[in-house]
Amino acid sequence: MMKQVQKVAEQTQQLEEELAGQRVEASSGGGVVKAVCNGRGELLEIKIDPQAVDPDDVEMLEDLVVSAVREAYEKSNQIREERVKDLTGGLNIPGLF
Repeated sequence: MMKQVQKVAEQTQQLEEELAGQRVEASSGGGVVKAVCNGRGELLEIKIDPQAVDPDDVEMLEDLVVSAVREAYEKSNQIREERVKDLTGGLNIPGLF
């Protein structure tokens, strides 16, 4: 049993490293705002097309940024959940991630 626990711990560490290196991109506003997260859900970058910057409508740009970041985070979360299910055979192990 101890060997199994150690094996899962090693696989978990390896998965964390893989997820940290994975890039997930999402966009909003037809691609004028792009957000990139890694597989762990950490925001890595935001790209904003200069055409999206309208000093008279900052609120729209803010909404586009929030939308792109939210979508990138959700995609990242989905990937992480799928990989964890693969690792654990579908078991929900509290505190694993």
